[in-house]
Amino acid sequence: MQQIARMGRMGIAFTQSLGQSALLLWMALTAPPDRMSREFRRLVTQLYFIGVNSVLIVMLSGLFIGMVLALQGHTVLSRFGAVEALGQLVSLTLLRELGPVVAGLLYAGRAGSAITAELGFMKATEQLSALEMMGVDPLAHVLRPRFLAGLISMPILAQIFNAIAIISAWVVSTELLGIDSGSFWANMQQVVDFREDVVNGMIKALVFGIVITWVALYQGYTAAPNTEGINRSTTRSVVISSLSVLALDFILTALMFGD
Repeated sequence: MQQIARMGRMGIAFTQSLGQSALLLWMALTAPPDRMSREFRRLVTQLYFIGVNSVLIVMLSGLFIGMVLALQGHTVLSRFGAVEALGQLVSLTLLRELGPVVAGLLYAGRAGSAITAELGFMKATEQLSALEMMGVDPLAHVLRPRFLAGLISMPILAQIFNAIAIISAWVVSTELLGIDSGSFWANMQQVVDFREDVVNGMIKALVFGIVITWVALYQGYTAAPNTEGINRSTTRSVVISSLSVLALDFILTALMFGD
């Protein structure tokens, strides 16, 4: 009986937090806009903080994952005498699955945690309260540019990851495994469909960006104004975002590619 009661409380708490986060995001997006120049400046600042600062880790991860994928794919395909199809395997795996998912997990770990910690620090140092005292809406001033920056950055980061991973897989395939370069690219172009593979992968990345940034903003905005509270909220942000990416990937894959 106690277990059922605990599960019920957890369900109520989850529903309550989901409603609060949705209301918070809606209020931030529908708040009266500031001057266009100020809004744009804040957006550019957050694009640099969220997007540009995540490029290096995304590129390095794409570099090594592409190389590993080429080696592992060659090992499997060589058993069936189909090593020429390595370009198809690499491109479809990255564009449909690995690119959006790995970029999303990296984004959650780097940018999502940074957003939560920054908002938690602003709350602990009463910067949000100071904005309210000056007649500035903290939701529009703080949350909206960060959410829009995440919305823009995540699909771009995913495509950067895909490009670096495919190039690194091509280098390993041609220079280390002896596969013909023309065959690698020709087979890839044969099977990759722009709408089905590239566009659907970008839609996945866009959805991941929305959810990760949403979770990070809510956890940071509702963090307890002390060091322990900020640490807990940052950890929750990364865990919830990562699990959400994996769960949404299954749902989106079933909708997009399921027969």
